[in-house]
Amino acid sequence: MTWALLITAFVISTCGLIYELIAGTVASYLLGDSITQFSTVIGVYLFAMGVGSYLTRFIEKKLILTFVQVELLVGLLGGSSAAILFLSFDYVENFRVLLYALVGMIGILIGLEIPLLMRILKDRLEFKELVSQIFTFDYVGALLASLLFPLILVPYLGLLRSSFLFGLLNIMVAFWTLHIFRKELPWIKALNSTAAALAIMLAVGFAYSDNIIRFSEAAAYQDNIIYSTSTPYQRIVVTGGKDIRLFLNGNLQFNSRDEYRYHEALVHPAMSAHPRPRDVLVLGGGDGMAVREILKYPQARSITLVDLDPAMTDLFKEEGLFSKLNQHSLTDPRVKIINQDAFVWLRKTDRRFDVVVADFPDPSNYSLGKLYSDTFYRTLKGALKPEGIVVIQSTSPFFATNSFWCVVNTLEAAGFLTTPYHAYVPSFGEWGYVMASLSPVELAGSYPTGLRYVSRESVDQMLNFPKDMLPSRKCVNKLNNQALVHLFESEWGDYVEAN
Repeated sequence: MTWALLITAFVISTCGLIYELIAGTVASYLLGDSITQFSTVIGVYLFAMGVGSYLTRFIEKKLILTFVQVELLVGLLGGSSAAILFLSFDYVENFRVLLYALVGMIGILIGLEIPLLMRILKDRLEFKELVSQIFTFDYVGALLASLLFPLILVPYLGLLRSSFLFGLLNIMVAFWTLHIFRKELPWIKALNSTAAALAIMLAVGFAYSDNIIRFSEAAAYQDNIIYSTSTPYQRIVVTGGKDIRLFLNGNLQFNSRDEYRYHEALVHPAMSAHPRPRDVLVLGGGDGMAVREILKYPQARSITLVDLDPAMTDLFKEEGLFSKLNQHSLTDPRVKIINQDAFVWLRKTDRRFDVVVADFPDPSNYSLGKLYSDTFYRTLKGALKPEGIVVIQSTSPFFATNSFWCVVNTLEAAGFLTTPYHAYVPSFGEWGYVMASLSPVELAGSYPTGLRYVSRESVDQMLNFPKDMLPSRKCVNKLNNQALVHLFESEWGDYVEAN
């Protein structure tokens, strides 16, 4: 019996940390800024655990019955937590209140578990053995959870199935405890029936997790979802109707109706300005659209695409509907795909490139913000040939004016000469880019035939910034301050609230 209860400590510790990680990850997916979300979720969770531990002092009798009831409640709330958060996001006005309330309730229940278990075991073990063994099993369970979550659960089960699975484990703990103490507990049949009903509910949720997530996302997108998946790095959603739209973690990346404007403006000014753009590097851009534009230059003999997420590059390389959008650019023999972190890869490579196209998502969190830092840009300098040119998508100079110019300032602080410009993309509004080099660059007037947007005249217009796109403050984005992330969130947050 003693060993059974110690194994119980191991299981409930694993489950408890999984619920915490799930809440932090869901909050990051839905609200952005992973560091802030994980920090606040962990803080609320630990505080609530402390409250739960304190409350055990008021439990004098029926310890085993209370423990079983706690396990049933933890299984119900923790197991359904991811589904509750996803389903409520588009319907609850103040989502953070619900998030922290749910995290708090789960934390209080988790905080009750170990003290109750210790009091149940106190007559079966000496105090020093009790404390050492309980906490040994507790911490080993926490280690297992921290390894399982990123390596197995998120990539192979996803957040909803992981949540339901560990809810079932808590219900199994309740069943196990009921079996061990079946002669000492009242209402044994009713408790077994309740546990069985909850187990069935969570099992149904596990089986229909894909349906639940599709239902929750249907409210967030205008068109039908034609593809969706969760990867260790992001949530990928593609919607289809009259137009095809790609969303990463809920943020629009392109609309098939006007993406040509964005990608032509991103690629052609830099490619045409270089006299011999033979070796080209694309950072991000796993959808292959930028590569499609680069392939319009016959002198481009090699194109290296470095994108973190293999699910993205595989989708736009192998799926017919999506590879058609990039004109099958990712299967061209000149293209080499590398699925690695761009920062890590740049630090290790000894290759040098004529043109580098940085097509990263906007700096909406710290993991993306590092790719807009002066440290990253100094690393990028090492991958350029002497006449090399870099171009970086740099958010909107209209909606996030100071954020755009922060990218310009950061490049200049890293030693680049810069040429900022902007283009109108209907799906995004005015969008900004920065071309950077180590020596002065003259924009060419000749471009490949067949372009739908970029021309000598349109590029001349792109270089002019009206007064309402000029900065009111200056900043440089460094790894140790991530000033751009804070500025970006503030400016886009003000725009979203105003609309």
